[in-house]
Amino acid sequence: MSKQNIYDNEIFFEGYKSIRQKKENANILFEKPALFSLLPDLKGKRILDLGCGYGENCIEFVKMGASRVVGVDISKKMLEVAKKENPSPKITYLNIPMEEIGSIQEKFDLIVSSLALHYVENFQEICKLVYNLLDKKGHFIFSQENPINTCFTSGSRWTCDKDGNKLYANISNYSVDGKRCSTWFVDDVIKYHRTFSSIINTLITTGFTLEKLLEPYPSEQMAKAHPSTQDLLHKPDFLVVRATKTPSSIQRTEEGQKERRMQ
Repeated sequence: MSKQNIYDNEIFFEGYKSIRQKKENANILFEKPALFSLLPDLKGKRILDLGCGYGENCIEFVKMGASRVVGVDISKKMLEVAKKENPSPKITYLNIPMEEIGSIQEKFDLIVSSLALHYVENFQEICKLVYNLLDKKGHFIFSQENPINTCFTSGSRWTCDKDGNKLYANISNYSVDGKRCSTWFVDDVIKYHRTFSSIINTLITTGFTLEKLLEPYPSEQMAKAHPSTQDLLHKPDFLVVRATKTPSSIQRTEEGQKERRMQ
């Protein structure tokens, strides 16, 4: 599988850092609240964070009661910040790509990923690795760029009136899964588009039960306070998913037999 490490590009890293330092960025206003709203009780839980970045979520998980957190990221620059700004005896940071999490020799109650999976080419393989690392009935909770955004290939993202006011968002090639190249701080940033049906069916086929999907958008009050967020009324930036590991038919049979022996 292709493993992109754009966050260790100095120009990209500095540009990304400048956005995340703004108090009104979309991650803080929409993505993080939506992601955290789907978390179960974390007391005593073992958590794996895929694409942990600065480790901000890792330290929050510890504050919320997690007993152990493993943060994985391909970027050395990101992990340098994480280890400096968000350390804890309960957190282990690993500099490996998500595609290699099969090398981790432990089980987790919860696996979380914040805005990282759209950089991964083989979503099906990642789902299998996550499923195998989760303990029985463990949760897989992740956010990614909304498929309405990742599908975009060329032209203008918006159709505007003669005064430049946005009328509606444009999409292109939504039905075609695959690689997309864009310019964000630097040229040729690679992301992978998957339709909603591809994402959902991959999770179901892997053995997950879908519990909730969120596409956060601003309330009327928030839109008035932060006019730029009104764009999200046309198209959501994020997709947030909560899924639970469903025992296989073999596991269910074995558990049923064990229960009958105990009766």
